[in-house]
Amino acid sequence: MTLLVLAICGITVVADGYDVVVYGAVIPSLLHEPGWGLTPAGAGLIGSFALVGMLIGATTVGTLTDTLGRRRMLIGCLIWFSVMTGLCATATSPEVFGLFRFLAGLGLGGVLPTASALVGEYSHPRTRNLVFATLFSGFPVGGIIAALTGIFVLPRFGWQVMFLLGLLPLLLVLPLAIRFLPESITFLRAKGRHAEADRIADRWNITADDTQQDVPAPEQNPSGTDSGSMSPVRALFSRSYLGATLCFLAMTCLCLFMIYGFNTWLPEIMRRAGYSTGSSLGFLLVFNIGAVVGTIVISLAADRFGSKPIITTTYLVSSVAVIVLSLRLPTTVLYAAVALGGVGAMGTQSFVLAYVSKHYPVRMGATALGWTLGFGRLGSMLAPPLLGLIIGAGLAFQWNFYALAVPGVIGALLVGLVPRAPEAEAAAGHGGVGGTARPLAGQT
Repeated sequence: MTLLVLAICGITVVADGYDVVVYGAVIPSLLHEPGWGLTPAGAGLIGSFALVGMLIGATTVGTLTDTLGRRRMLIGCLIWFSVMTGLCATATSPEVFGLFRFLAGLGLGGVLPTASALVGEYSHPRTRNLVFATLFSGFPVGGIIAALTGIFVLPRFGWQVMFLLGLLPLLLVLPLAIRFLPESITFLRAKGRHAEADRIADRWNITADDTQQDVPAPEQNPSGTDSGSMSPVRALFSRSYLGATLCFLAMTCLCLFMIYGFNTWLPEIMRRAGYSTGSSLGFLLVFNIGAVVGTIVISLAADRFGSKPIITTTYLVSSVAVIVLSLRLPTTVLYAAVALGGVGAMGTQSFVLAYVSKHYPVRMGATALGWTLGFGRLGSMLAPPLLGLIIGAGLAFQWNFYALAVPGVIGALLVGLVPRAPEAEAAAGHGGVGGTARPLAGQT
């Protein structure tokens, strides 16, 4: 069951990654589009439109998912961002193009929190880090596909075809999702749809223990109010979870700053360091390949040792790798550092998502992931212009790497500040006997 849900959600995330990264691949073509008069500053502004849409989409869709259902929202996001990406090919001006990119971002931002919540529920706590690593690896895979597709398509068919290819998920993924993707059993039971939940459980041989293993008993917050009766958003910022929520929001913001800083400016930074254009693009390719392969491998350790030590390590690995890139070393060493940077940045993000999934009750899962990723989009929006200012100021290329290293150090410190979940505290207070708390990140 986990493999089926992971496969459908994973392919959706690959499509999400393609649609986000494709813009970077077509910028040179858009700058020379006849009649548009697009400047680099204008192109950068358009690039931020999709990210703003993703911020709104992540917080809004993540919250709606806990109200309307995870299956329905994931399918809706898939249809929405595919159609809007395809419509980008019809744009006749930068303004219309920017509007479609913003609208596509609304759907793109909702994919990861919704998919993460769904696969998190259907995966076992002992393998959840591996599941999340595999899911999140779909994003750089989509980026690799966008880059390789652009090499072949752009010189032959033009930038419009790159966006028309964004319609393929409607043909390749949507039928599978409609036919096979199950709804959250926990969501169905919370809505009183017990017969439907029982049918899904019988179809996939899921026992009551399987669906209840991640549902802690309702806890009382210090004011005596049952947090289980709160809305997911209110509970997220209640006294019981506020400390952890703030840490997760900041951690994701720092992590996405590194990811988008790398993906946006790494080729240009390396070009300014004296490498050819082809070699500079090679660094970006190695960054994403390292992210895919290394993240999955390290996730095996995360499932054994817990999320806290692994996230701290990946944050620090990314910082050390960036510092190495600022040095004049052999190319092979720099390629290895770039690969480790991909593992550190991308890996950290997937492990943080797994940590969030384990820390909150299932009923709050999609909301917590949506707000975490939504706030994190601030980091993705800040990285391109901030590094651009450093480059434009004429500072040595090493300063760009220093700017990318600092968030990793801060993020590693924040990991240690995440408190234990209230249900874990309650279980510890009762000696852990008869407790219903689920294994938490850092304790699995």
